[in-house]
Amino acid sequence: MGEELLSVTDLQKHFPIRRGLIQRQVGAVQAVDGLSFSVTRGETLSLVGESGCGKTTTGRLLTRLLEPTAGKIVFEGRDVTHLSGAKMRPLRRDIQMIFQDPYSSLNPRHTVGTIVGAPFKLQNVQTPNGVKKAVQDLLELVGLNPEHYNRYPHEFSGGQRQRIGIARTLALKPKLIVADEPVSALDVSIQAQVINLLEDLQNELDLTYVMIAHDLSVVRHVSDRVAVMYLGKIMEIADRNALYERPMHPYTVALLSAVPIPDTARKGKRERIRLQGDVPSPINPPKGCRFHTRCWKAQDICKTEEPPLAELAPGHQAACHFPENKDKLTIDVTGTASSVD
Repeated sequence: MGEELLSVTDLQKHFPIRRGLIQRQVGAVQAVDGLSFSVTRGETLSLVGESGCGKTTTGRLLTRLLEPTAGKIVFEGRDVTHLSGAKMRPLRRDIQMIFQDPYSSLNPRHTVGTIVGAPFKLQNVQTPNGVKKAVQDLLELVGLNPEHYNRYPHEFSGGQRQRIGIARTLALKPKLIVADEPVSALDVSIQAQVINLLEDLQNELDLTYVMIAHDLSVVRHVSDRVAVMYLGKIMEIADRNALYERPMHPYTVALLSAVPIPDTARKGKRERIRLQGDVPSPINPPKGCRFHTRCWKAQDICKTEEPPLAELAPGHQAACHFPENKDKLTIDVTGTASSVD
């Protein structure tokens, strides 16, 4: 286990709902409601789940683009949960974000040189050979032509725009990058190129990623560990191979059943699980386990008592009273077989 770079404890973000002339609070959207996890230096942790489960809100909390309602965020041993904008400013060099939409995240009135060079000016960072040379080096690093320095965003394709966004993110050599669905807005043919670029950059620059995604095929390719979210909470978190081969939470099992298998010989062997009903409202989430309203294994205890996120196998945590695959044989890192009770 490597050095811990980021630690999150009981993180919450509730958006108030106000009504009336005096804007009295009548409720709250519980977008993120009690997340606890850590990220090791150099690893990729992916957050997955349905739309509206709180993935993007979590990413914005980690980068302090949003103020947490409660909980604790510790970065490199320093509590950054409620730092003011002025105190967060030096840390912006170490924590950066890649945004989902490469079209709206770049200012159409600015040239590529101005966009990628903005972090140097905002942080007053001096470069050995000037900002222009530094920007051109960054463009080359992400696979773009350095001569495109004076072009505007509308002259580039979606994949090229995302590379420009990545170059801007890398300008100040960050330690942690939160990538909010970095390929979901791109053509499938371009997605693999951008994913491979992110992996190459991680190896070359020793980056740490928190990847937010909904495409489980992409997640399996890039992640070291995966956390599955549902209605503002983590349902399961485990090593990538353990999660995909032995998912323990019923929600994870349902998600993985929808991932297409490219092997025609196996077609039809895995049953597709179709969840009944809709995701409950985050304004008034169900009591007990939040997934019990759609779970085929739910019993009375699930409706009243919320299961804790507990370690059911080495490095494998799940929040479920009746987990799947718990009785299967597991293989530890030494190669010896052991039975999980």
